[in-house]
Amino acid sequence: MASDALKKVQNKLFRGGPSDSQPPQDREPALTIEIPKPPPIPTPPPKLGKSSDSSPKDTAEAQTHRQRLAQQLGGEYQGAEKYRLFQDGKKDKHWKRWGPYLSDRQWATVREDYSADGDAWSHFPHEHARSRAYRWGEDGIAGISDNHQRLCFALSLWNGEDPILKERLFGVTGHQGNHGEDVKELYYYLDSTPTHSYMKFLYKYPQRRYPYEELVAENQRRDREVTEYEILDTDAFDQDRYWDVFVEYAKDADDPDSVFVRITTYNRGPDPATLHIIPQFWFPNTWSWPIDKPPMPSLTGSVRGPDDNQVGCITARHPSLGKTHLYCLPSPPPVGASTNFEVDPDLAAVEPQLLFTENNTNFSRLYGGTNETLYVKDAFHDHIIPGHRPPVSESREETFFSPRIRSRTASSFGTEAPNVPESGPCTPFPPTPTYVNPEKKGTKAAAQYVFSDVPGKGGCAVVRLKITPARLGKDPTLEDEVLFDDAVEERRQEADEFYGMTMMGPISDDLRQIMRQALGGMLWTKQYYRFIQKEWIEGDPGQPKPPPERKFVRNREWRHMHIEDILSMPDKWEYPFFAAWDTAFHCIPLAVVDPAFAKSQLDLLTREWYMKPDGQIPAYEWNFSDVNPPVHAWATFRVFKIERKLTGKEDLPFLERVFQKLLLNFTWWVNRKDQGGNNVFEGGFLGLDNIGAFNRSEPLPTGGTLRQADGTAWMAFYCLNMLNIALELAKHNPVYEDIASKFFEHFIFIADAMTYKEGDDEISLWSDRDGLYYDAIEFGPGNAMQLPVRSLVGLIPLYATLVLEPAVLNRFPGFKKRVEWFTNNRPDVSARNMANMKVGGKGQRRLLALASKERLVSILEKMLDEDEFLSEHGIRSLSKKHKEHPWGMDVNGQRYEVGYWPGDSKSGMFGGNSNWRGPIWLATNFLLIESLQRFYQYYGDDLQVECPTGSGDYMNLVAVAEEIQHRIIHIFGRDMEGRRATNGGNAKLDHDPHFRDYVWFYEFFHADNGRGLGASHQTGWSGLVAYHILQSGASCRLPKTPKTPRGIAHHYFDDVADAVSEAGDDAKSAYSAYADSVHTLGDLSPDAL
Repeated sequence: MASDALKKVQNKLFRGGPSDSQPPQDREPALTIEIPKPPPIPTPPPKLGKSSDSSPKDTAEAQTHRQRLAQQLGGEYQGAEKYRLFQDGKKDKHWKRWGPYLSDRQWATVREDYSADGDAWSHFPHEHARSRAYRWGEDGIAGISDNHQRLCFALSLWNGEDPILKERLFGVTGHQGNHGEDVKELYYYLDSTPTHSYMKFLYKYPQRRYPYEELVAENQRRDREVTEYEILDTDAFDQDRYWDVFVEYAKDADDPDSVFVRITTYNRGPDPATLHIIPQFWFPNTWSWPIDKPPMPSLTGSVRGPDDNQVGCITARHPSLGKTHLYCLPSPPPVGASTNFEVDPDLAAVEPQLLFTENNTNFSRLYGGTNETLYVKDAFHDHIIPGHRPPVSESREETFFSPRIRSRTASSFGTEAPNVPESGPCTPFPPTPTYVNPEKKGTKAAAQYVFSDVPGKGGCAVVRLKITPARLGKDPTLEDEVLFDDAVEERRQEADEFYGMTMMGPISDDLRQIMRQALGGMLWTKQYYRFIQKEWIEGDPGQPKPPPERKFVRNREWRHMHIEDILSMPDKWEYPFFAAWDTAFHCIPLAVVDPAFAKSQLDLLTREWYMKPDGQIPAYEWNFSDVNPPVHAWATFRVFKIERKLTGKEDLPFLERVFQKLLLNFTWWVNRKDQGGNNVFEGGFLGLDNIGAFNRSEPLPTGGTLRQADGTAWMAFYCLNMLNIALELAKHNPVYEDIASKFFEHFIFIADAMTYKEGDDEISLWSDRDGLYYDAIEFGPGNAMQLPVRSLVGLIPLYATLVLEPAVLNRFPGFKKRVEWFTNNRPDVSARNMANMKVGGKGQRRLLALASKERLVSILEKMLDEDEFLSEHGIRSLSKKHKEHPWGMDVNGQRYEVGYWPGDSKSGMFGGNSNWRGPIWLATNFLLIESLQRFYQYYGDDLQVECPTGSGDYMNLVAVAEEIQHRIIHIFGRDMEGRRATNGGNAKLDHDPHFRDYVWFYEFFHADNGRGLGASHQTGWSGLVAYHILQSGASCRLPKTPKTPRGIAHHYFDDVADAVSEAGDDAKSAYSAYADSVHTLGDLSPDAL
């Protein structure tokens, strides 16, 4: 039976009920983000009971790290995690050295593609990944590494049924999926602090054979009209025969290089089952590529400690990282929920078997060649899985393999049974009795824990490991499981403290949980990204030369690129590479929890090893030269303002440094994308994929030039953000006042270009008949046609909006004089397409905008119409009107058409894995919401619009913005019946106690029902929902319930004080959601926006 001390720790860890020594009122409440457990049975991690009775944690005098830190800092204490961020920022301690920097998928990436035709999916498929060394990065399940990816750690598993170990996430490729590539696994990023002092991950692993072949075959069979075939559509999870595998990481209180690892697994099935837990520890292969081999790292295995308490140890030695140990503690035997997770003292501990090999390609298996070393990358598969081994000859001892028979080694997925002899190359049988190195050394290692007959219905097995440079006798947590678990629990409590300080206001538990998973997931989706263009395109001296055609496939002109950084990924499986405009949106919620990291992302993309000398910012690795919307200036100023609002700190060097580089980028846009010099921008791809009838990255089949309303609007938006930054910098350096004037003038001409002139003929991108902006094809002077597609193209002009405070104009007389000169001397330009600068709005503010009041009202009439753009879950990317009335035209016998597709794409354009012809995208909705908030600053309550159109319910524009925010939150929030729209009606996801509290943050969402679509696991910009919850979650009603009175939003805008101006005057803002605190994102003042 467990001791009272153990019971105390178990109850503290898992909230199973009060311990005898700790009354309930003294305990911290459980978090909803915790593992959902069927009451009343607790689920503590079992222990061997080796803790000492004199453990410091058993004394009343013991203090937690938070208590010690609070005593040390006194009134300056703001939380343990914030202090770590402070230490990391001052470079006192490198708290971010270790983090979740492994990719979820390195195979089939552009960087690993050395083919002649650029077909990355075929050149390096999933079935090669276990046998072939990566060149440019590493992947794994719940993996971590140091920030230069010199040493990696990740989870692998085996259920006794699969033909391969589960050591990386599986999905269909771009060729196999009916809507492009798609991961086919169930996993969740549950929690992370900004320094990764605490992280939590959940993977759901089937006990049946994983249906690799079925998933590929069925998805290939389906066409684009059908939904994708997912893992829950197979029988893999029937009868709940699966494992919940929770992985937690926690750093030592004072040592950023020491990381606790706890892997806790639960058998959710009805019957006992066996599970192999095989954490892996390895060096990326850096030695196979050059001719002159670099100094080699090494891993060696040993058993340390006294005879009655021995611990397996893997020691890593690296030329620049130094010496690090992975201690693999013995595990208690599996226990059942029915025994209250008590460990039978008569049962032996589960001791790990340490395995070693080399992280080298298995040339023999893949290509029929000769291996460089006896032991290769896929050795653990061959060693652990009996089906990989040949039958033993009767005339030989069992320890030797027969050299005459080769068994199938599952090097590809086929229909043959695993024990059928394999034709073609496979691993030659080693001259030694094992596939792994018996000398326990190599560059890749694993600790194999085998848990036999784990009881069903919640039976538990746990593995504890620690990565640390410390020696065994110097670290008591390696000898006392209570201390080990206490350290993990302290970090979890510090994470609670950190997020508790972030989430202000009366936000519901469900929304708090969604926000925490969103922010935690965004912190999990950091990745070490390495790309050196010269080495990549020329090939490696130590390898065969790549095909010469490869140099002309992609990215040839980006010769300056040399990237080795930690970057925020859109999705570490589907998009394991940075995308410039995605990154801009990632940085908004990231700035709430880690402004330093958000700023570093924006800064990096403008550095000389990313940005081309001509000023172009790289788009993404499939084609760095593609053009994404110019949102970098907006994100830079928003992050600057968020940090100032939350911390009071103004990082002017960051703002000025990025602004100077963006001057180059702005010039690139003007020179390269405004070919006619008339301020109408073509843009090209512009990130909206298939939104038009034609592929906007290619020449038009009709001939002529596409004049893009959104391309021109994006540049107007860019102009206003550069103007805004220049005014901020002018407060400290008057030189920037002239630059602000320049951007004001440029904006005026771009605004005018929305109704542009060609000779004596005026052609407009605005349709007076429809009250929307449209693209137009110009065939020649005076010969053009509008493309009447009601899409985001017509809404994006609303983004270009800026409110100028009277204090700004008064503070900068040169700028004011220039503005007045323009409005007085060029009325034909300054008053035609933009709000009149002579007419003051609320508080005598001035408005710069593409849309006049009349045009704004006309656009909003369509945007807020539930039969057009307004959905229950946000603003659609294409009007629903096109469902019954698609628009198209015939060109040279081919039909080009745009119809309303609320779900997945029905076209193969841009890979077919995203769709802008109807679905809801959080990034574009976010900018619309902010635009409405800015319009309100000018028009105030004088402008009321009907929302929804035809409802008879009139509201001001900030109330409209809040209504859209709430509809977006409703995608993720639980309704009265316990359903989440994003789950698409899946009863298991909505109601199963082991699923219902977890949320996926998809790439985009079905326009009519909110179902998640596209990349499914923490697509970065969908993390913007966390910002919406912070800003308006306190007033958000439950989904599918009546709206409350519209007075809710007015507490933001009570006219009780002067607003803080763009010029930074010290007057108190009247726009704070919480009047008692200046550190809130509820502030919608001009200064905050």
